[in-house]
Amino acid sequence: MRRLIVALALGMATSAGARSPAPDRSPDPDTTRRFVLADDVREAGAVRVPADHRFDRDHGYEADPHLFSVTVPPGNYAVTVTLGDPARAGDTTIKAENRRLMLAAVRTKPGEIVTRRFVVNVRTPALTPPPANAPGGHAVRLKPREIGSFNWDDRLTLEIIGPAPAVRSVTIAPATVPTLFLLGDSTVTDQPAEPAASWGQMLPVFLSPDIAVANHAESGETLKSFLTELRLDKVLASAKPGDFAMIQFGHNDQKVQWPQTHADAATTYPAYLRTYIAELRHRGVTPILVTSPERRQWTADGHIRPTLGDYPAAVRAVGTEERVPVIDLNADSVRFYEALGPARAPLAFNDQGRDATHHDNYGAWVLARDVAERMRAIPALAGFVRRDLAAFDAGRPPAPETVDVAASAMRSSERPAGN
Repeated sequence: MRRLIVALALGMATSAGARSPAPDRSPDPDTTRRFVLADDVREAGAVRVPADHRFDRDHGYEADPHLFSVTVPPGNYAVTVTLGDPARAGDTTIKAENRRLMLAAVRTKPGEIVTRRFVVNVRTPALTPPPANAPGGHAVRLKPREIGSFNWDDRLTLEIIGPAPAVRSVTIAPATVPTLFLLGDSTVTDQPAEPAASWGQMLPVFLSPDIAVANHAESGETLKSFLTELRLDKVLASAKPGDFAMIQFGHNDQKVQWPQTHADAATTYPAYLRTYIAELRHRGVTPILVTSPERRQWTADGHIRPTLGDYPAAVRAVGTEERVPVIDLNADSVRFYEALGPARAPLAFNDQGRDATHHDNYGAWVLARDVAERMRAIPALAGFVRRDLAAFDAGRPPAPETVDVAASAMRSSERPAGN
């Protein structure tokens, strides 16, 4: 079974060169593309990808050892995959864009064929230019590491990995579903490379294919910088009535040494939260507040030492005042770390535990599973959580050895921005 990258235009002209992305728009709902990757599969109307072809201009694809990429207009796309092999067992994990976990360790017996479906959000940095003499910008102000990344290009990219990946076919079609936008910092973002990971990129695997996750969080962000870099503009321009937005900031907002973006927990921080809430509600989007996960610092008696000051309390207070649901990830993260204890808690963190702020695949998986569990208590979101998930308690986490998240090929020793 092959693992590859395919570029095929959906309602756009294909090109081997770079493209100037257009502002986000709804894709053509009638545009569906089917790809066949296994030699024994026969499907009328599907594009067959021969193992010995790295590029075919007529069909617009190119091959890579572990990626599958399709050029599409921005929007939400339902991806349907058939998995399995007539002669061997399969073990397939699929991630999308910057390592968003969509399917985890789908195991098939020899001769067993299964179908799975998930939804991927695709975006570009482009914004509709403001009118003449009006303030604003043409695009999100990306950081150097984001330029050209899978999260900000004009392609839907899948990473097909695992001990024995067995993908037979892939179908991609525009999807009309609600979008859950994630706004936040490095503990939320789609970290692009191993070993760092954040809860936002693990969340999709716990949700049904009836909702898309659009993770706009980025390392080093604050409530103020998210505004000045036009990231909030991008969310508001992409959102539609019936969508949702989770907001989690605090790690960087608290930094007095960052004078341009520091937001005081008693004054400017809650004021900015209220502004975000008002802007989202104005567009028919339901806001949800999330308190920031704690850093892994211990007291002498073996408890987690609070490092976020009054910021979690400020989030809770704004939630109460504005009647906005609050997911208290701060409190749940403390219960998670303390359940593991000082000796094993580093197993949930980046850089083999030397990083006490950012998580690895296991830590991000547990926090995302906790967020999904807390979504069940929010009526508007409860129906989007997978029904086959058992109840979850962050204070009784699974052992690190039992959480199976296949590692991506992309690796970096660079520490995520922020602390």
